[in-house]
Amino acid sequence: MTSGQAWERVSFTNSRKQCLAGLLHAPAGNLGPVVIVCHGFTGSKEGGGKARAMGEELGNRGFNVFLFDFSGNGQSEGLFERITLSGQIDDLNSAVDWCTSAGMGPVFTMGRSFGGTTVICHAAVDRRVSGVCTWAAPARLKDLFIELAEGPVDENGEMYALTGEDGIIYLRRTFFDDLDRFDVPRLASKIAPRPLLMIHGEKDNVVPPKDARLIFQSAGEPKKLLYIPGADHQFSNHTREVWDAMFGWLNQITVSGNP
Repeated sequence: MTSGQAWERVSFTNSRKQCLAGLLHAPAGNLGPVVIVCHGFTGSKEGGGKARAMGEELGNRGFNVFLFDFSGNGQSEGLFERITLSGQIDDLNSAVDWCTSAGMGPVFTMGRSFGGTTVICHAAVDRRVSGVCTWAAPARLKDLFIELAEGPVDENGEMYALTGEDGIIYLRRTFFDDLDRFDVPRLASKIAPRPLLMIHGEKDNVVPPKDARLIFQSAGEPKKLLYIPGADHQFSNHTREVWDAMFGWLNQITVSGNP
């Protein structure tokens, strides 16, 4: 384990035997609480540097932080075109395995956008997770991605194209078929009695703010939904507000035990 502001590179495997790349910041030591951070769709563990900066602030508050790339993203093995929500849930489960085998806990999961949906679906079935925080998590997955997709774009009808900020990306039909397995609001109801914090921008034009309300209404107590006035999907110019909300929530549930 490392201390101070240092980050340790970590490799671990998922159940499909793919090697995933992680970063560990562990000032709290082997027995300290850990926040596992899940990036968004097409993202990476570093988050352009913001994820590391957030992790170091969490470290100053007594938390270990574990960042990792989902398979097919960043430095992890796999092809992006083969990603699925089921695969990301499995990746997160393996990240929890790694952290708990190192002795860290309690475990909190935090996810942005599609990573937020991932942490909800994972916590519904993994009781090792003590609390969940989401940023701009979509509830109506099929509606969101079908609206963004064009295709099929190949002769076999297997590949779909999505146009994003970084250009055109391709996904297999299995990505869309897999989404049918997940009723996100229903799965959110299975997180209770563990605490859930949802943060969403009022001006999010990618994932509608009403998606957060759908999840929140289904979730059990303790739960909190925070809308950030003026914030878009990226929380542009609102980073500090989002961080402080999450930091305060973590402090409440770990120190006072009163979400």
